[in-house]
Amino acid sequence: QCRLKNLKTLLVLLTLKKSYKMTKMDKMESELRLLKMTHVLYGSLNVQMGHISDHDLKLRNLSPAAERLRHILGEDDSTPTPTIFTEMDTLQHEGGELEWKESARWVKFEEKVEEGGERWSKPHVSTLTLHSLFELRTCLQTGSILLDLEGYSLPQIVDEIVDRHIADGLLAPDLKEKISYVLLRKHRHQTKKPIHRSLADIGKSSNAASSLFTDQTQSRSMNDISDTPSTDQLKNKFMKKIPRDAEASNVLIGEVDFLEKPFVSFVRLSQATTLGGLTEVPVPTRFLFILLGPPGKTKSYNEIGRAIATLMVDDLFSDVAYKARDRDDLIAGVDEFLDEVIVLPPGEWDPKIRIEPPKKVPSAEMRKSVLNLNELGQMNGSAGGAAGGEDEDLPAQHELGEELKFTGRFCGGLWLDIKRKLPWYCSDIYDGFHIQSISAVLFIYLGCITNAITFGGLLGDATDNYQGVMESFLGTALAGTVFCLFGGQPLIILSSTGPILIFEKLLYEFSKNNSIDYMELRLWIGLHACFQCFVLVLSDASYIIKYMTRFTEEGFSSLISFIFISDAIKKMVALKYYPINRGFKPDYITSYKCECIAPDQGESVKSGSHQCFNQIFNLTDMDWTQLSKKECEKYGGALVGNACKYVPDLALMSFILFFGTYSMTVSLKKFKFSRYFPTKLRKLISDFSIFMSIMSFVGLDMLMGLDTPKLIVPTEFKPTRSDRGWLVMPFGKNPWWWYVASFIPALLVTILIFMDQQISAVIVNRKENKLKKGCGYHLDLFWVGILMAVCSFMGLPWYVAATVISIAHIDSLKMESETSAPGEQPQFLGVREQRLTGILVFVLTGLSVFLAPILQYIPMPVLYGVFLYMGVASLSGIQFWERIKLYLMPLKHQPDFSFLRHVPLRRVHLFTLVQIVCLAVLWILKSTFLAIIFPVMVSVLHCFTFYSSCTFKKNVLTITLALRNKNIPSVKTSCCKNHKGTERIFSNYN
Repeated sequence: QCRLKNLKTLLVLLTLKKSYKMTKMDKMESELRLLKMTHVLYGSLNVQMGHISDHDLKLRNLSPAAERLRHILGEDDSTPTPTIFTEMDTLQHEGGELEWKESARWVKFEEKVEEGGERWSKPHVSTLTLHSLFELRTCLQTGSILLDLEGYSLPQIVDEIVDRHIADGLLAPDLKEKISYVLLRKHRHQTKKPIHRSLADIGKSSNAASSLFTDQTQSRSMNDISDTPSTDQLKNKFMKKIPRDAEASNVLIGEVDFLEKPFVSFVRLSQATTLGGLTEVPVPTRFLFILLGPPGKTKSYNEIGRAIATLMVDDLFSDVAYKARDRDDLIAGVDEFLDEVIVLPPGEWDPKIRIEPPKKVPSAEMRKSVLNLNELGQMNGSAGGAAGGEDEDLPAQHELGEELKFTGRFCGGLWLDIKRKLPWYCSDIYDGFHIQSISAVLFIYLGCITNAITFGGLLGDATDNYQGVMESFLGTALAGTVFCLFGGQPLIILSSTGPILIFEKLLYEFSKNNSIDYMELRLWIGLHACFQCFVLVLSDASYIIKYMTRFTEEGFSSLISFIFISDAIKKMVALKYYPINRGFKPDYITSYKCECIAPDQGESVKSGSHQCFNQIFNLTDMDWTQLSKKECEKYGGALVGNACKYVPDLALMSFILFFGTYSMTVSLKKFKFSRYFPTKLRKLISDFSIFMSIMSFVGLDMLMGLDTPKLIVPTEFKPTRSDRGWLVMPFGKNPWWWYVASFIPALLVTILIFMDQQISAVIVNRKENKLKKGCGYHLDLFWVGILMAVCSFMGLPWYVAATVISIAHIDSLKMESETSAPGEQPQFLGVREQRLTGILVFVLTGLSVFLAPILQYIPMPVLYGVFLYMGVASLSGIQFWERIKLYLMPLKHQPDFSFLRHVPLRRVHLFTLVQIVCLAVLWILKSTFLAIIFPVMVSVLHCFTFYSSCTFKKNVLTITLALRNKNIPSVKTSCCKNHKGTERIFSNYN
C-alpha cells in the first residue's frame, strides 16, 4: 500500500524534470521532494538536506489544498462540529411508480441493505474506487453549490435547487417540473422485519406480494406533504446509536430518461431542518447531495454517492463542509482526502471483502494538526516515518499537574487540594446514585471483608489477639468511611498491608522480649508517625512523587497483583487437610473404616448430659462403637481407621468453587463484547458479573450440602481479648523515655505509609483513567495520618491505600459511551468519580457483625476466587506484563506494539529481564522479616531508573518506560549523548 499523494507527486515531478523550465530553487525543492517520495515508496533511502531545516521543509511542502484547509480549519471557532448521520437513497421503479429507497447509511462506518432487502449488513469500512473519488471531484466542480441555503421544507429546498440550475444554465427550464416531481417522490426506509410471516402471503402474485411486503415490513412517508417525523421514525431504535446533537446528510442517487447530462447539486442549509420522512430517524438535515443522470450508469452513480457519503462522515471533511465558503473550499477538502487515501493493489485484495471496523482510528485532532497535513506524514508506521514526524503512539512530553507542584508555602499543597476538591463535594454524593454503583459496592464489599478477615486472623496470630478479626472489621469500617467522606481521592480503598503486618509482628515480639506494654508503645509510635505525616503534608513533600517513573509504578503494581494471586492459591493449597483420595478403589471399599476406641480401663469421665449434676460412670458401661465422631472426642475416645480423617469430595468441591468463581467472573465480565442479547442487558450482566458468580457458586455449594470452609464473621461487638478495652491509655505502663524513643521506629512506619499511600495514589490517578475531578495527594496523606492516631488510641490496625482493591474499585466504575456508532468500539469516558460507593462499602463492613447469619453461607473458596480475579484483572494494561508475554511468542505472532517498531527486540527483552530481577528481589524481601524495609527498596527501584539511563540508550529507556503512560518527567542524562538515529525523535522525553 502507498499514499495516492506520493504517487501523484512522483509522477508530476518526473514530468516537470523533463521540461527544464524550473528555476534553480524550484529544481532543488522538486529534487528534494522526489527523493523524499522515493524514500517513502521504497523505505530504504534516508535523505538529509543540511541547508533546509525540517520545519521549513514541512511548510514548503504543504500542498495548496492543505494550505487552504489550514486557513479554513484554523479559524477560531469554539463550537464543536456535530456528528453527521448520512443516508443514501436510490431511485427505484416500483409498480410503475417512482420512489426513493434507502440503500445505505453511515454514522461512522457503512451499513448497506443486503441484496435480499431484508436486513442491514454488518458495519464495515467503506472501500471506494479511486475513479469514483475523481468523478465526485468533477461533480463538485461542474454542479451547483448552494451554501447556507434558507430552507424549511423539502419542496422549498427543491425549488431553490432547480432554480439555481436553471439560472446557471445547467438545466433547461422545461425540465423543472420533471426534476421536482422526481425529487419529491416517496421515501421508503429499511426497518426491521416481522419474526413470522403467513404462508398464504407467500403464494400471492408478485405485485400483491410486493404491496403486502411494503405494507407490513417497511414504512412509507410522503416527504412532499409531511414536514414532521412519522411515528415509525420516532420509534426507530436506531436513534440510540446516534448522538443527540447529530445532523443528517442526505444523498439522493438515481437515473432518469429525460436527462442528457448529470444533474448535480450540493446543498448546505443555514439551519438544520427536520424534513419529514426524508431520513429514517428524526434527525434534522443539514446537507443534501443530489445526483441524477441519464440511464446506463447505475453502478457509477452509486459509487459516487458512496464516495460523498463516506466523505461526509469523515471528521476532517465534515469540518470543511461546515466551514466552507465556496466551491474551492469543498474541492480542497476532497483533495486533502485524496492525499490521505491508501491505494490497495487490485491483484492483492478482493474488493468484495468487507473490512471490519478497527478498534482504534486516528483522532480528528491529530489529522487536523499541521504536521499531519503535510506530505511528509506517514501512516501505519511505514518506512520513513521518523523523517516525517513522530509516531502518534510515542510518549508526549510530560506535563506535570498542579496536584504535585511544589508551592513553597506553608500548607500550600494541602490548601490547593481542599480548594480543588471542595467544589466537587456535592456531585461526589449524587453521582453515586447509579445502578453501576450497586455492583461496585457488592464487589468491593466482599473483597474488603475477605481482606479484613484474612489480615485480622494473621494479626491475631502475630500479636496474641491484641488485634484480631473484630478489630480488623471495626478499623476497616472506621478508617474507610472517614477517608471516603473527606479524602482527596475517594476512589482509593484503605486496607491493611503486608509490611504493616510484619512491623506489628516484630514490634510485638520486641515488646514481649523486653517486658514493654505492646499497646502503649504502639500508641506512641502511631502518634509520632501521625506527626511526621503532618510535617510531610505541611512541607509539600508529596511533590517528590512527580519523579515516579513507569518502572517503579509497574514494579509496585505487579508485585501487589502477584501477592494477591499467590495468596489466593496458598489459601486453596492449605485445604490439603482435606485431601482428595487418589488411591480409592471401589473393590476395596470394605477396607475403609473408622472406629471409636475407649480410653484406658479404669478411667472415668465427666458426663455433661445432665446440667443439674455431674454423673460419674464407668467407661466400660458405654458402647463406644455406637458413638458419633463428636461424642467420641467429647468423652475422650480415640478415632482409629484410615477413613477417620477423610472428608469425601471436600477438596475437589472447594477447587471447583475457586476456579468456577474466577472463570465465570472473567466470562461474564467480557460478556458485554459478545453478540448475544441487547447492549443494555449485556452491559448489566458485565457490571454484575462478580455478584452473579458469587451467588451462583454459593447456590451450588448449598445444593451439594458439603461442609466446605465458610466465611467466619464475629457475632459480638467486643475486643478479641477480654483483658483489653476499646481505648488505649498513653501513660502508666512504660518508662517515660519510651515515649521519646518511639520516634525512631515511627520514622520507618512513616516511610512505609508514605510510599504505599502515594504510589497507590499515582496508580489510581494515572491519566489513562481520565479522572476529571482532580486528586489530592496532600489531603490523602493528611487523613491517613489522622486515622493512624485514632486507630492507635483505639487499638485498631493501621490502614493505607490498597493498590489492587483500589484498581478493582476503579474498574467496576468505568464508564463507556452509550451511543456508539454501529461498528465503533464504545469509547472509554472515564470513571464514575463519587464517594458513595466507598462509604457504603465500609458502612456495610462495620455492619457485617449483624449480617453474620447471612454471610456464614459464603464458602471461603468462592472469596479466594474473587481474590484471584482481583490480582489477574489488575495486571491487565500493565506494559511490563505484556513484555513478559513476548518471551513466549514467536516473532511473527507478536502484537504490533509501537515500542517494538523503534526498539530492537533483544533490548526490550533485556530491559524486561532487569525488571523481573528487581521484582524478584522485592518479592523475596516482602516474604521475609525484611519486608519492613520494603518501601526503601521501592525508592531504590526509582533510583535504578536514573542509573539505567546510562546503561540503556535514551530511546530504549524512554519508550519502554513512558509509552502509553505519558507520565514520566523530563530526565536529562550526560552519559548518553551519542545515539543519533532516533535521539531527535525522543529528545522531548528524556
